[in-house]
Amino acid sequence: MPRMAEAKDDRLQVRLDAEAKHMLQRAASYRHKTVSQFVLATALEEAEKVIRENEVVTLSGPDWKIFYDALTNPPEPNAALRKAFAKYKKLTG
Repeated sequence: MPRMAEAKDDRLQVRLDAEAKHMLQRAASYRHKTVSQFVLATALEEAEKVIRENEVVTLSGPDWKIFYDALTNPPEPNAALRKAFAKYKKLTG
């Protein structure tokens, strides 16, 4: 997602060995970027992926239908649910 131009005041420092630095330089050159640009872009892509994997729920077609039906036509609460809700109300009420 495109970002508006912002002041870049924060800094991230990373210690690495010569081999790792050389590898990053090579990769950055293939993308016609500086090492900083390459590392930041790659780290942000991975961060978005990790966030998506942990915060987004993806359902198959049949599972979505079951989920949607449960939301739009919820079953009547059973005795255990009524008891749990009463206990919750007593503790928080």
